[in-house]
Amino acid sequence: MTRFVHSRYCSFLIMLLGLLLNACESKNEFIAPPPPEVTVSLPTQQSVTEYLEFTGTTQSVGYAEVRARVSGILESMHFVPGVHVEQGDLLFIIDPEPYEAELEAAKAELVSAKAEASRTQTELERADQLIKKNYISKTDHLRRKTERDVAQASIGLKAAKVHSAEIQLEYTQVVAPISGRVSRNMVDIGNLVGEGEATLLTTVTQYKPMYVYFHLNERDLLSLMTLRQEVAEKEGHDTDETSDNELNIPLDMGLADEDGYPHKGVLDFGESELNTSTGTIELRGVFANAEKPARLLPGLFTRLRLPIGQTPDALLISERAIAADQSGQYLLVVNKENKVEKRLVTLGQRLDGRVVIEQGIKANDKVIINGLQKARPGSVVNPQTDSTAG
Repeated sequence: MTRFVHSRYCSFLIMLLGLLLNACESKNEFIAPPPPEVTVSLPTQQSVTEYLEFTGTTQSVGYAEVRARVSGILESMHFVPGVHVEQGDLLFIIDPEPYEAELEAAKAELVSAKAEASRTQTELERADQLIKKNYISKTDHLRRKTERDVAQASIGLKAAKVHSAEIQLEYTQVVAPISGRVSRNMVDIGNLVGEGEATLLTTVTQYKPMYVYFHLNERDLLSLMTLRQEVAEKEGHDTDETSDNELNIPLDMGLADEDGYPHKGVLDFGESELNTSTGTIELRGVFANAEKPARLLPGLFTRLRLPIGQTPDALLISERAIAADQSGQYLLVVNKENKVEKRLVTLGQRLDGRVVIEQGIKANDKVIINGLQKARPGSVVNPQTDSTAG
């Protein structure tokens, strides 16, 4: 009986040991994780304008220093600093009394000269009659003719003096030489100005339109020259006789606090030769600056772009798909076996969060745009298509 119990006990232990071994084997079995999920997108194909991009500086189209052209006491000021003035508007008055007196004296001298000329003319006419009867000598006749000529010449001198006095009197009213925004007064009322020098009284800056100057390197210059030739031929112009602004080559501009290029202008002028020291040429654009108040002020740094061509079927992909390492910039592409491939790419223009891929991918490539951190070249992934993300 005891032997039978012992035998049954041994069989139970063997069975329990087998179960334990099976349990351990099932726990050690490796189950491969599923491929990581990534979002892919096909590149977008569309027509894209190619641009050259620059930085530039705004400069006024007109700037004038208003100076005292006659000496005297600054009597009054007739403008508010910082406002817009039109050409010819009165800005200052310099005490006119001394110049009014000079004008009156000059006019009196002119009247005297005319009277003297009249007297000498009468004397000459009388002498003409007397010499015919030999009542006077030829010397006397010649003397009277000379006196008449001198008197007439004196009229011209006195008339010029009157005109000069009128100009001097006119200069006592200091007017705006151009239309634009007037600066503050540099001299206070009651001070002597113009004594020994043309005292600076204020300045006027013309803001509309506004120039923007920038520099172009030699390689981009050749591209622009090609564009200029194409535009001229299309519109039937002779490039040797046509200025840049007549060709209406567009130029876009943005300021430091602006997104994109909201200001539209045209290429206006280019220097005639390349600067050999810098390898660049200076160009100029002109912008209407029609906002009220004027948005553009002289001295601002700007971003500029100039269109130079059109790519009809450019490939664009989201900027977030671009990665970079020591080999350069690249995209991760999923092939037919759902394996990840690394593609070195050449980037072009950027457009609204997307970038043109000039080389490296094709239109039917599935580019990973989300989940880049999960993908490794050569690994298998589970691609999920997002047709709107390209």
